[in-house]
Amino acid sequence: MSDVLTRPYAATDLTACLAVFGGNVPDFFAPAEREEFRAHLLALPDAAPVYLVLSHAGAVVACGGVTAGDKQGDARLVWGMVARDWHRRGLGRRLLRERLALARGLLGLRTVSLSTSQHTRGFYEAEGFVLTGVVPDGFGAGLDQCDMVLTLSPGGG
Repeated sequence: MSDVLTRPYAATDLTACLAVFGGNVPDFFAPAEREEFRAHLLALPDAAPVYLVLSHAGAVVACGGVTAGDKQGDARLVWGMVARDWHRRGLGRRLLRERLALARGLLGLRTVSLSTSQHTRGFYEAEGFVLTGVVPDGFGAGLDQCDMVLTLSPGGG
């Protein structure tokens, strides 16, 4: 979709990103996670290069970021989501690849990890991520936490 633009998150995107989140509750996020997501966005510097927004005609249609992982050499994908009306149009894959490109830019990176639900686990497995653990109801009732990792080749891909 060439008419969808990728850019760094800006503080003015807060309301739009929260709306994207809201459209994915309760199927992909638990309602209780909203405040954690909001706090994450509020802590970002303006024009944060580690959190991306995909927009169409000025409207936010997807967002997601990258942070340092729990261990050296690991990046972590965080708060990735696509607006409900834009599901199944390839934006999730595009957002993932944009975030992986950001992660690959980090020196010494060996792995990219994430936690997702059972509803999107298959998507990440199809992109090469491997399941490392499952916490039943880890995100809330009916939303299992599926921890996953992607090992990058020494050449960066």
